[in-house]
Amino acid sequence: MNEQSGSQFFHGACPHDCPDTCAMVYEAKDGALVGVAGNKEHPFTRGGLCVKLKDFHAHHYNPERLLYPLRRSGPKGSGEFERIGWDEAIATIGARWRNIIAEFGSQAIMPYSYLGNMGLVQGINSGDPFFNRLGSTVNEKTFCASGSSTAWLLSVGPTGGVDPESFVHAKYIVIWAANSISTNLHHWPFVLEARRRGAKIVVIDSCRSRTAKAADWHIAPKPGSDGALALGFINAIIEQGLVDEDYVGKHAYGFEELKQRAADFTPDYVEGLTGVKAADIKRFATEFATIQPSVIRIGVALERSAGGAQAIRAVCALPALVGSWRHVGGGLLQMPLWEFPIDWVKASRPDWIRPGTRVVNNLKLGAALTGGMPLDPPIKSLFVYCTNPVSQAPETNRIVEGLKREDLFTVVSEHFLTDTAKYADIVLPATMAGEHEDMMWSWGHFYLTYNQKAIEPRGECKPSSEMWRLLAREMGFDDEIFSKTDEELCAAYINWDAPQLGGADFAHLKERGFLRINVGTPDERAPHAHGNFPTPSGKVEFLLHEAKNFVAPPFRMMYEAEQSGEPIDPLPGYAAPRETPQTNPVRAQLFPLNIISPKSHGFLNSCYANEPHKIKGQGEQFVIINPGDAQNRDIRDGDPVRVFNDRGDFQGVARVSEDSPLGVVVATLGYWRSLNRSDGSVNCISSDAWSGLGRAPTFSDNLVEVRRAN
Repeated sequence: MNEQSGSQFFHGACPHDCPDTCAMVYEAKDGALVGVAGNKEHPFTRGGLCVKLKDFHAHHYNPERLLYPLRRSGPKGSGEFERIGWDEAIATIGARWRNIIAEFGSQAIMPYSYLGNMGLVQGINSGDPFFNRLGSTVNEKTFCASGSSTAWLLSVGPTGGVDPESFVHAKYIVIWAANSISTNLHHWPFVLEARRRGAKIVVIDSCRSRTAKAADWHIAPKPGSDGALALGFINAIIEQGLVDEDYVGKHAYGFEELKQRAADFTPDYVEGLTGVKAADIKRFATEFATIQPSVIRIGVALERSAGGAQAIRAVCALPALVGSWRHVGGGLLQMPLWEFPIDWVKASRPDWIRPGTRVVNNLKLGAALTGGMPLDPPIKSLFVYCTNPVSQAPETNRIVEGLKREDLFTVVSEHFLTDTAKYADIVLPATMAGEHEDMMWSWGHFYLTYNQKAIEPRGECKPSSEMWRLLAREMGFDDEIFSKTDEELCAAYINWDAPQLGGADFAHLKERGFLRINVGTPDERAPHAHGNFPTPSGKVEFLLHEAKNFVAPPFRMMYEAEQSGEPIDPLPGYAAPRETPQTNPVRAQLFPLNIISPKSHGFLNSCYANEPHKIKGQGEQFVIINPGDAQNRDIRDGDPVRVFNDRGDFQGVARVSEDSPLGVVVATLGYWRSLNRSDGSVNCISSDAWSGLGRAPTFSDNLVEVRRAN
């Protein structure tokens, strides 16, 4: 803390579900948060903040913010509540839970959370110790990256891959299924620096995003066809004699089998599956192999179709085939989080999960609440924190139907009366990042970041950690974890003796605000130049033996979730999407257009989508539609349109543009249905079907129709 002109300054860490995990500086004066800025000393985020966070201090003072506990006073969904105190709120929850446990057992209670806050102390897993101790249903958290992580771990193992800061050394940069300018902004300057040094930027994305428009070459495969495209690249690399045989011979396992699998995916055949010209497939293969270092940055969107994770396994093969891993700045970047020395067991306490406890996946919430899956006992109480499923989960109309149940006791911890919170029986007001202490890991760089409490909480808001302490006391739990302070929890969840910390301690981190883990400098890190892959063979594994489907940690909270028992294809392959005109022509007669729903530029998932100035900058819910598709439907630019299928519908404003290919519409994610033109948002039409690996979502594997709205 420093003092200057009456202000005090504190270390901050962005809590949001974003790979950048920005280091921030809070400015407080007279007990109020008056400013926030990026920390200029941070080597990755470099003092910049995105459009979402640049006025984060003002977000704390939004006039619609929840400041006091509430109890429902009107019909579910009406938004009618009355103010109560924390003592009454906690006592009410405890009484209802004890009655439920007495009649149905503790598994009738289900927690539900995700990365609305990434913090180790206040975030996604903060409630796990309490609910595992309670004996509730386990919530399996696979909104994003579980398929990607499963494919990554099966192929290259728990390695952080290429340092995002090392991209400055690359000569050929491929950004695959990621819109960096909107969702990974602080990585983009490293990409531009590489371009300044002569690198070529290639973006592979089914629509023309901001990042695709800024690239040197945009390759646009049909939605869900990325696996075929990757196998086409593999085929072209092999057939053109571009394999680094020395690297493959020493550091890859299963090449001959992969070669046989890829033989069928000739560029001409792949053109028919993907829409990417055969000549472009060959050209990419040549450039990627011969312009070194070449590197790929994959986005989580790559997993969001039936064959998404299998596609990622094929992508994981590409850098090994051409020897990209030999070089600093060469190889593949998925998520660096695998090398962070976090004690997930302490943070989640899986040892408290009782044998035989059932698991309900967060993508199946609608089915779980409405009888769509056999649950005995049924879910009688739902506790939602750090997420907004009525916006973010699939089949949201079904979720709303479940939340309307009078026999479902719902508690929501929130900052605002979201579309989910409106259906709660009890609403608990949570602190924002400037009002509590926390520790952030990152899935986009190699820095731990510390968040200091800068001001006292507004109103009667409480940190999630304090909420669990109060509930633990109410339920009679006296375990040590429920008596630790937030500072003690920050320290406890890091393995300070791990070599990645190089002897640093918590005091050092608190003083500086961030700490790079010891994985080599960006100018020297080439983690697999000589192989050393953390896999059973020590090599990149193209070929697997007797592998079965599972969910990768930490997204399954480090407990051994029941495996599906389904064997995994031993080789990377192409699994066709479930809903396209080619794979499902009967459904396409009713709903002929593919829809993809990327993240919004101005919102962070559903965060900030209730801020008028953020909505103004982002624009109201829009639907990008190709001129050919628009003409066939008598839709003009600016027309109100209705997007629908048999799962639901939403309305938006048409943007007629070739940014969306023929047969594909684009509607970005995060809008609140209660603030849209109609009571719906894009996930009303999304299926809750899993991808092939890791129980990942299929948000980009859906068919719809679009019509002009009345």
